[in-house]
Amino acid sequence: MGEQNNSELITKGKIDKAIELLKEQKPKEREDVSDRDAVRKMRRYIEKLTSDKYGYTYDEVSEMLKGLGINLTGSRIKYLIGELKKSSRRRQKASDNGGGSTLENGAIENQSGVTASSTGTR
Repeated sequence: MGEQNNSELITKGKIDKAIELLKEQKPKEREDVSDRDAVRKMRRYIEKLTSDKYGYTYDEVSEMLKGLGINLTGSRIKYLIGELKKSSRRRQKASDNGGGSTLENGAIENQSGVTASSTGTR
């Protein structure tokens, strides 16, 4: 409690200014991203290269990236692309089914709704 004596007094005005300063701050740009985020950002280009038109394999894409210091195996890239496709399909389904709720909850709610209605018709 005696620590307050060593520093200057903090007025309400200073607190208000400090709050404004803190509120104005933008998120810092992260230097390092997860492998999932990296693949998400490169997805369009990876899918283009691995299409029938271009004919590259995921292992070949992995080798290209390795030259830049991005060490992801071809199988890891393929897995992450699949996961991203799944999550975007879930989001698409949620919005197709009237997704008025949030994407996460909407996908779960709508998924169970689809299951219930599809089992009732069989």
